[in-house]
Amino acid sequence: MELSRSAMKITASATLEIDSKAKKMKADGIDVVGFGAGEPDFDTPSFIIDAAKKALDEGKTRYTPASGVLELKEAICNKFKKDNSLDYNSKQIIVCNGAKHALYNIFQAILNPGDEVIIPSPYWLSYPEMVKMAGGIPVFVETKKEDQFKVNYDDLTSVITSHTKAMILNSPNNPTGSVYKIDELKMIADLAVKNKFFVVSDEIYEEILYDGTKHISIASLNSQIKDQTLVVNGLSKSFAMTGWRIGYVAGREDIISVMSNIQSHSTSNPNSIAQYASITALKGPKESVKKAVSEFDKRRKYIYNRINSIVGLSTVMPKGAFYIMLDVSQLIGKNYKGKTITGSTSFSNLLLDAQNVAVVPGIAFGIDSAVRLSYATSTDNIIKGMDRIEAFVKELD
Repeated sequence: MELSRSAMKITASATLEIDSKAKKMKADGIDVVGFGAGEPDFDTPSFIIDAAKKALDEGKTRYTPASGVLELKEAICNKFKKDNSLDYNSKQIIVCNGAKHALYNIFQAILNPGDEVIIPSPYWLSYPEMVKMAGGIPVFVETKKEDQFKVNYDDLTSVITSHTKAMILNSPNNPTGSVYKIDELKMIADLAVKNKFFVVSDEIYEEILYDGTKHISIASLNSQIKDQTLVVNGLSKSFAMTGWRIGYVAGREDIISVMSNIQSHSTSNPNSIAQYASITALKGPKESVKKAVSEFDKRRKYIYNRINSIVGLSTVMPKGAFYIMLDVSQLIGKNYKGKTITGSTSFSNLLLDAQNVAVVPGIAFGIDSAVRLSYATSTDNIIKGMDRIEAFVKELD
């Protein structure tokens, strides 16, 4: 009995092998330093937890409308107005089971078989698979280190075709930490409007910015690009609510309606308790966010300086999110106890075996000459991990 041909084409995460190995080592009592975390290492603020308890006490435990409760949608509209100068109404908002689910719903709603989606590389590893699950074709456009891993005009225009249906824009970016400036966004917007394709703007790391960098939503540039943009956001990264699974999308009413229909037949509504707590989060103070960003900033500066002090390693200073790309291109071809580094996967495996440090191979993000480190872990762990990485590099021949 044959399984789904389309489903069989979906690849497993390239990080699975190393992650499984690191977890087994930890279970065996080995002191593993993990740089793979994709979530803040802080607790959800207490005022949000209290709101969830209140919702429980009030019996708000039943089904809600599939696309989310009206009060939360209105709070999201207010957030867009206040933070992004964007006007939406509740019919232009859908609340999903996390931003990942929101992205999945978007591609299911807008793609037909053979439609192309432009994905700048390095990219978040789930983008291509979600596009393929919707029958689309991922089209990668490589970004350069000297461009701060941001797509430029020539490279972007070279991949636009009559089949281009959408482009994914992730700013602040996972895995590079790059943040697009207004002139760069205008370039993308002009091309999208001219060539009539959607922009799927993943802004989940919007609050995590450094050095006075400002987040600008591409949808805020003008009415034309707003009409072609689907803005994705959520509460997981900013309010340390990864497990609460609340993401949302703002966009054209007809697209949101299709997404709502898809969601009603797949997952139904997001968690009711999490929705009511999210209302409080969006209306509440941001002191916890500012405190977290301040701590991330200290770690960012340390890990950046430490990487660039090690012969054979280099990196670009991230402007947002909590990831940094460690360039290992100068180490390819070097050996550790007879085993050769051929790319990001072999580097990651050898590092884990030699020094008990787990990093994410860059090949998972479309770049095999680097690995991703998350600094959403304690400073003590970062120092310990960087000491071990430096020791590993010094042992190569």
